[in-house]
Amino acid sequence: MDFRVINLHELGDERGCLVALESPKHVPFDIKRVYYIYGTKPDVSRGAHAHQNLNQLAICVSGSCVFKLFDGRETNEVRLDSPTKGLFIGNMIWREMHSFSEDCVLMVLASRNYDEQDYIRDRDSFLKLVNQA
Repeated sequence: MDFRVINLHELGDERGCLVALESPKHVPFDIKRVYYIYGTKPDVSRGAHAHQNLNQLAICVSGSCVFKLFDGRETNEVRLDSPTKGLFIGNMIWREMHSFSEDCVLMVLASRNYDEQDYIRDRDSFLKLVNQA
């Protein structure tokens, strides 16, 4: 399964902390889009899709949430709970996010601009595609 946790380098002093993200030094792709999710209720699940050609790096810049990742064969869960921890998610991985803390701000860096045609929103269709490979 093409995912991994990336430890992000924190810089700081008595004034506070800073994390800088640069392609390809810290982010393993050229960044084409950035978005963030916030105000999600703790009992709500988000995501429930895969991407055909998109890579992402997800970072909880505040609070925490849990990613459930599925490649058609195995499932893994990763808890993001630090602004110095990023989750790289490659293409063709079904993702669901849950257990959002009230203060969660989830920022996502994407390798491509938004394209609805890249989404696989039906789990059965996803399973058919990954089992063909």
